[in-house]
Amino acid sequence: MVQSYLRHGPTEAFGLVCSSSSNSHYDGKLAYVPALEDVLVWDVKKGQMMAMWHETGHRAEVTAILRSPQKDIFAIGYADGSIRLWSASSASVIATFNGHKKAVTALAFDETGTRLASGSQDTDLILWDVVGETGLYRLRGHRDQITSIRFVRSLAGSAPSTSTGTAPGYLLTASKDTFLKLWDLQTQHCIQTVVAHRSEVWTMDLNPEQGLVFTGSSEGEMKVWKIDHEALSQGLRETENGEVTKFIHPATTLPLASSHRVSQISFHPHKPYLAVQSHDKSVEVFRIRTEEEIKKKQARRRRRAKEKELEKKGKKGDNAEADVQMDGEHDDKDVELADLFTPYLIVRASGKIRSFDFGDEEAGGKGNTQLFVALSNNALEVYSIPPPTKTKDAAPEASRIFSVDLPGHRTDVRTLCLSSDDALLASASNGSLKIWNMKTTACIRTMDCGYAICSTFLPGDRQIAVGTKSGEILIYDIASSSLVDTIQAHTATVWSIHVRPDEQGLVSGSADKDVKFWVFERKPVDSDNPRSASLLTLVHVRTLKMTDDVLSVRYSPNGKLLAVALLDSTVKVFYQDTLKFFLSLYGHKLPVLSMDISGDSKLIVTCSADKNVKIWGLDFGDCHKSIFAHDESVMQVAFERTDTREGDTKASHYFWTVGKDKMVKYWDGDKFENIQKLEGHHGEVWALAVSHHGKFVVTGSHDKSIRVWEKLDEPLFLEEERERELEALYETGIADTLNRPDAPIGSGAPGADPNAAASGGAETTAVTKQTTETLMAGERIMEALELADTEIETFREYEEARAKGGLAESVAPPPRNPVLAAYDVSPEEYVLRVVEKVPSTALYDALLVLPFGKVVSLMRYLNIWAQKEWNIVLTSRIIFFLLKTHHHQIVANRVMRTALIPLRRNLREGLRRQKDTIGYNLAALRFIQRQTDAKRTAEFYEEEEDLTEEKVREKIAEGKKRKRVSIKA
Repeated sequence: MVQSYLRHGPTEAFGLVCSSSSNSHYDGKLAYVPALEDVLVWDVKKGQMMAMWHETGHRAEVTAILRSPQKDIFAIGYADGSIRLWSASSASVIATFNGHKKAVTALAFDETGTRLASGSQDTDLILWDVVGETGLYRLRGHRDQITSIRFVRSLAGSAPSTSTGTAPGYLLTASKDTFLKLWDLQTQHCIQTVVAHRSEVWTMDLNPEQGLVFTGSSEGEMKVWKIDHEALSQGLRETENGEVTKFIHPATTLPLASSHRVSQISFHPHKPYLAVQSHDKSVEVFRIRTEEEIKKKQARRRRRAKEKELEKKGKKGDNAEADVQMDGEHDDKDVELADLFTPYLIVRASGKIRSFDFGDEEAGGKGNTQLFVALSNNALEVYSIPPPTKTKDAAPEASRIFSVDLPGHRTDVRTLCLSSDDALLASASNGSLKIWNMKTTACIRTMDCGYAICSTFLPGDRQIAVGTKSGEILIYDIASSSLVDTIQAHTATVWSIHVRPDEQGLVSGSADKDVKFWVFERKPVDSDNPRSASLLTLVHVRTLKMTDDVLSVRYSPNGKLLAVALLDSTVKVFYQDTLKFFLSLYGHKLPVLSMDISGDSKLIVTCSADKNVKIWGLDFGDCHKSIFAHDESVMQVAFERTDTREGDTKASHYFWTVGKDKMVKYWDGDKFENIQKLEGHHGEVWALAVSHHGKFVVTGSHDKSIRVWEKLDEPLFLEEERERELEALYETGIADTLNRPDAPIGSGAPGADPNAAASGGAETTAVTKQTTETLMAGERIMEALELADTEIETFREYEEARAKGGLAESVAPPPRNPVLAAYDVSPEEYVLRVVEKVPSTALYDALLVLPFGKVVSLMRYLNIWAQKEWNIVLTSRIIFFLLKTHHHQIVANRVMRTALIPLRRNLREGLRRQKDTIGYNLAALRFIQRQTDAKRTAEFYEEEEDLTEEKVREKIAEGKKRKRVSIKA
């Protein structure tokens, strides 16, 4: 009988407010922030999570967030180069775009939200059609990561007034290669490259009027550039002296308060504010003034200067004042650009800022503006910026109005422990101890503590003991969420504490080379009332001095032995009662960081910084097996507990390990096999806690998330698991070889011609990227074509035989293919069904998988679909793509001509009819629009028509009282 295990699966991650992998978006009420692989939606005022956008099985981190002008749609870019369009109302994915090879770093929608531009670490810029869900083209030209993208509208009215099409416009991109590039989307080429800064350009934004470009560099410079829309409307021209016209001209450099890297520049969507972040913890807000304001200010200054001069001379006559007036009108200096932007105030956040955003809607009241700040230490804050006042007395100050920080730790989660009934989880980091309800994963208590290293619930689950870096053991009471006792236990870090199996005491091990033994003593909270609840305190009873720092201490469950791990990489085992030496476990090359003893006290498992896990017998101290477990240090190890309530009397020898390689692994300690690898964390895993009833395991990590892995009822077989891992490896391998830049499709890879690469090639290329999904879709299309071809062939043979008279009338026709019979469709319809099911984002890549023979047979079906007018849009998309891709072969192939001529005729007919229908519908819609417009205006005038003389008199009598007129909009 093959042994089966139970599979463990991930449940939601908690403890995250926001991660620092991406920017965030704020709309005045809700904040949309990255949380590793998910996006969280927070109601900032209530501090409540409204939604979590999670796609099962997708593990790449979120690296860019952008809201579309169509408010419900969000574009989210990920670290694996994919972009997903999410619908905020349904919290589900609308479409997935695959095209980039590395993380997506910049996103931009055009003003209608129909096109999306994305830039990536792979230096490519891709334009996507959001409505058609396809990649339009890829633009190459930058040499380093693209940091920001903006669409530039073509402002000049060059298009004829009657045309309804929109001009493709321009695209402005900034990159770490120090360049600012302007792309013309009509010709799909770069029309100007500006060396913007001496160092990397980290951020860029356009002002709302689209006349000025602001760029910020890693040296702390902020430069302003002017866009010449006049020149843009005329296109690329040569000037008199033979130079090509420039569209972007340097304007000025704005001084900033600090000279750190400028990491974000943003204009307020509709208020005269510009915010710049160049310091880790602060955002500088500039006010944008109008030219009139500045001219008035200059005039005032000149007047004041003149008045002072006059005072000095001592002649104060009327004629002198008139002179001043005259002078003020004469020397009107031109307004400098730098004068338009005046520093207004600085918003100082409580931590390092990852990104900021202005609130779209006005929720601040009193004309205040909200500035939302996402911090890189897992917290969110909203600041209110007061409107400018006329008075001179006090400088304006931003005040913090909301913050969301309780549902997560500021620093790495260093230690976890579970209460004996698995209902509560305690997690501690440098600075705070949090208690979580395991059912709802809500944070129910938060207490301040020092730098926590280890923790445990005390018997009775009312208190928690925490060992700190400074050598103290802190005892917290959960009910009152207060620190009840601080014990100066050691003089150096307390690395480990463990409660004795009889629950009468605990042991602590520290870097001061001592192992100290403590017993619990109950003292009543209220000394006057003997019946009041009692608290546990620790009383030191004895000390065991070791030769080296103690890294871990563990009692055996039967209470007889005590194991102590030392810095010299050995583990010493003592008798618990007499402290007599029993065994030394020697074999690790680096110190043992953690260990655990199985429930039957027969095995001890140790994990070490040398990446190995060793399993030892506790009777003779022999090493049963040494396993290379992780690719980095193994931080924690723990045996699974068996559920005593279900009558599992036999103690489990399965154990869990976590490591700095971000992995959680499940092992069989008898067969020395790895049962399951669980990926999920995005940083090193520091902490591990195992359920007392064997139902789940909890891990805490450097990425500040806490994850629960639950035991499912699904059996797991080791052979199948290994096969699945190999299969996944193989599939990603295929996709990667197809995506090799030096081997475009059709180059007959392994040692493909490097000159075929697009490295020195075209500036514009098609958007393709093979993934396992596209390969499988291609295979499905091929299978459908084969099935339909054989079906048509068999029936053709049958008909031919009947026509020749070789078959008797009584011979039945061959049976239909079971698949076609089940769906009850014709072969052509079946192929169309399969193709329609391929997501439109993956369609072109799937068609690239087809060999040419299959393309020829697909052409035959396309002809039939065009003839019957089935899904004309899809049919024409496929035809044009295939003609573009396989042009040379199709032209050279005689057979294809016979297929293409009827196809052209049928498709033209079909498309013409579609065009007529759409034209008719458009005309009807325009007519309805004109009707409603006319109706609105008519209603507006009708109100005032029948005015008799009396009514007029009444109105005059009413005098200054204004009457409200309701206007229907």
